Amino acid sequence: MRSLITTERILMVLVAIVFVFMMLLFGFLFWFALPVFFNTDTQVLSLNWRPEQGQYGISSMIIGSGMLGLMALTLAFPIAVGITGFCLLSRYRKIAIWIRRIIRLMAGIPTVVYGISAVFLLVPLIRETFRSGSGFSLLAAAIMVVLLILPVMVMMLDTHCRPLENQIRLTSASMGFTDTQTILYIILPNTTKAMASAALLGFNRAIGDTLLPLMLAGNAPQLTTGVFDSIRTLTAHIGLVLATENGSAAYNSLFAAGLVLLAISVTVTLLIRKMEHAQIQAHTGDAK
Repeated sequence: MRSLITTERILMVLVAIVFVFMMLLFGFLFWFALPVFFNTDTQVLSLNWRPEQGQYGISSMIIGSGMLGLMALTLAFPIAVGITGFCLLSRYRKIAIWIRRIIRLMAGIPTVVYGISAVFLLVPLIRETFRSGSGFSLLAAAIMVVLLILPVMVMMLDTHCRPLENQIRLTSASMGFTDTQTILYIILPNTTKAMASAALLGFNRAIGDTLLPLMLAGNAPQLTTGVFDSIRTLTAHIGLVLATENGSAAYNSLFAAGLVLLAISVTVTLLIRKMEHAQIQAHTGDAK
């Protein structure tokens, strides 16, 4: 009993420490970002990033991050659902084991490996195939971000779908359902919250990555009109400015960019937690 109480106290202390650090992080960014937002000379929320003319707007980077995240999510989500469904088919269980191993392996590959491979393989392919731009573009970054977020989404979906499939396998077979019908009409409709959580997690991972947009997106601070145009994301902007500036108005824009990124990340995380909590309550209600 004493060991349990001690363990609970340790966990409570750790949670309190993490909470304090998060509040300090928010406070730090808020304290330094607030003057930047209200400085009429810099106009950090404008669309123009021209430091030589005194314009330090990051709105084009916010839009660029959103476009990259949404495009990568649009490409990755149906693939993740398809892989998850395929792995649930009983006649392909041996293949599914290897697919899950490959997915776990992909989750551990460093981002820089994807970036270097894309610079020498994907970017020239896009440039020579479509003859539009340099190849460093929204499309190149989105394709590689898909590979980055796909393992996370597949593992999350598989974690929710596989236990459900094990529970209803005999029942659905006794009712005459095929494996495909079971997946399409029973499992997937009952895992919509898990799919929404996986989508949010993938989006959060996509807009939070720094290296792939920095290496592949072209880093042009502009509003794109097509997938072959260059963009700059908030994360890439932070990396570039940190490497070249210190104490300038451009440097101060980093605090605003960091606050926006943190706010998006926390919002998405809270939505995921809310959905998971609702799903746990629904399962508890069904069990009762």
